[in-house]
Amino acid sequence: MENKYVGYLLLGISIFVIFLLFLFNSTLKEIIGASCGEVHEGELCPMNQNVDQQTYIALGVTGLLIIVSIVLIFSKPQKEVQKEIIVQTKTIEKKTPKKIFDTTDLKPEEKQVLELIKDNKAIFQADLIEKTGFGKAKMTRIIDRLEGKNFVERKRRGMTNVVVLKE
Repeated sequence: MENKYVGYLLLGISIFVIFLLFLFNSTLKEIIGASCGEVHEGELCPMNQNVDQQTYIALGVTGLLIIVSIVLIFSKPQKEVQKEIIVQTKTIEKKTPKKIFDTTDLKPEEKQVLELIKDNKAIFQADLIEKTGFGKAKMTRIIDRLEGKNFVERKRRGMTNVVVLKE
């Protein structure tokens, strides 16, 4: 159910509760007047104060219900909020165009390594050696050539390198 309809439902219930509250309050005052009028002779009966306090508390709770219902009526439906979020993320994605790599002049080994790096965005050089089966020296030469062509960037991390795709 949409927020708007829940708000209208709460508002209707709140108005009905207020009607019942005043009806109940007037009935209690009549009962108190009939039973306490003779006993206290002109003084206010303590039961009147209790009824007034209970009425104010009930009106306060009902007022909160009315405020919540008004907020629900005027709030945006969840679907519109989700649509706005989707539109905002699409505009963010459009602002960052992906780099297109011209791999026509690369050797097959270089293309293979570049594909692994593209899939992972960043990968340890040792993992590249493990996945391709190339030796350390050969992998270093391949990454050097890819770095020279501005495809990747090597970053030192402790005793190993992390190879990151340049964007």
